[in-house]
Amino acid sequence: MTKHKYSKNEIKEIIAKENVQFLRLQFTDVFGTIKNVEVPVSQVDKVLNNKMMFDGSSIDGFVRIEESDMYLYPDLDTFMIFPWATDENGGKVARLIADIYTVDHQLFAGDPRSNLKRVLKDMQKRGFKEFNLGTEPEFFLFKMDENGEPTMKLNDHGGYFDLAPLDLGENTRREIVLEMEKMGFEVEAAHHEVAPGQHEVDFKYSDALDAADNIQTFKIIVKTIARKHGLYATFLPKPVTGINGNGMHVNMSLFNENGNIFYNESDELQLSEEAYQFMGGILEHAASFTAITNPTVNSYKRLTPGFEAPVYVAWSASNRSPMVRIPAARGNSTRLELRSVDPTANPYTAFAAILTAGLDGLDRELTPNHAVDQNIYLMDENERKRAGITNLPDTLLAALDQFEEDETMVDALGKNMANTFVAAKRVEYASYRQHVSQWEIDTYIQQY
Repeated sequence: MTKHKYSKNEIKEIIAKENVQFLRLQFTDVFGTIKNVEVPVSQVDKVLNNKMMFDGSSIDGFVRIEESDMYLYPDLDTFMIFPWATDENGGKVARLIADIYTVDHQLFAGDPRSNLKRVLKDMQKRGFKEFNLGTEPEFFLFKMDENGEPTMKLNDHGGYFDLAPLDLGENTRREIVLEMEKMGFEVEAAHHEVAPGQHEVDFKYSDALDAADNIQTFKIIVKTIARKHGLYATFLPKPVTGINGNGMHVNMSLFNENGNIFYNESDELQLSEEAYQFMGGILEHAASFTAITNPTVNSYKRLTPGFEAPVYVAWSASNRSPMVRIPAARGNSTRLELRSVDPTANPYTAFAAILTAGLDGLDRELTPNHAVDQNIYLMDENERKRAGITNLPDTLLAALDQFEEDETMVDALGKNMANTFVAAKRVEYASYRQHVSQWEIDTYIQQY
């Protein structure tokens, strides 16, 4: 995404020129939910001078009621006008992404965006310049009923790369791309995915903080434009039984001042020692960070064999069944592709965990097992065991247990935010366990 360095005066000039009437201060809670505080443009000086306060106790996972006052510090470089949002007088809405500060003007430890900045600073202390990420978030489009509520009726019966008339979401997807480009995104591809009603839009890679900001903005765009077309967009990992779910593959590379450190032309796969060690860290901590990269009960309905989602901790340069794949491009485009992540992940905490895992691999000089170049789904359990292939957690509860046991991953979020996340997710899982599903009724009611 093309980024501009804005000064306070530039922002005020654009606001006046473009008839911006409202400013939306956007932030993300621990669970990845996008929040915002909207104020009239008359408050612009208060906003730009870091004096805008909000009640942090009203946000899940933030602070207790007795320490509720918090500040929103806007990142001026994230200033953006929403091209679709106007009031009845033609006034526009602009947004700024904010970091959260305490009443004492200290960075709030429970702010996922600030935490990612902390991890990136740790990376830079090791001599690295950028952690570049390109994500591939997928989503489904469902029809809405006469009350504007989502139904479970898919909007088309298309398949991978299909065109209209099978792909009835083509116009929606095209408008999503146009709105993204107006907002500065560099869209590389947009297409129908494998499952009916499923779509993917790929945009150009960027450094980790920008990539996380972009994902959150992308979700807003997709949901807004879909609703405009009478459709409901969902990033839920497995909304429909029996077909592929939504993933968010994460392509990553680590740069220093000389370029991409993952590339080494003399290696058989043209991967550097650092690339193997970084991947070793990813594989070492994969089961532990799955709670962060796949944070819902529904995430584990996607992570099952047979629907293209990886469930085995392994890597390959030649097939797509392992969790980590090495795409063919080399040179500065050399990268690792982590295929297990889904789009319900909070991108700020997910990227912090993934980067921390990779850096731990570098620190400890970990090396991965041999590549697995055969289809893992066709291997039996003994074959997988002999190849050193382990499984990702198969429930949110198992994932939380593994996360808590891994001090490196807990440190990636910071103890306070990690404890908040785990406590809330255990409550979520307990609620799920108490629910009697339609499957149980259909399967057992007549038998017992």
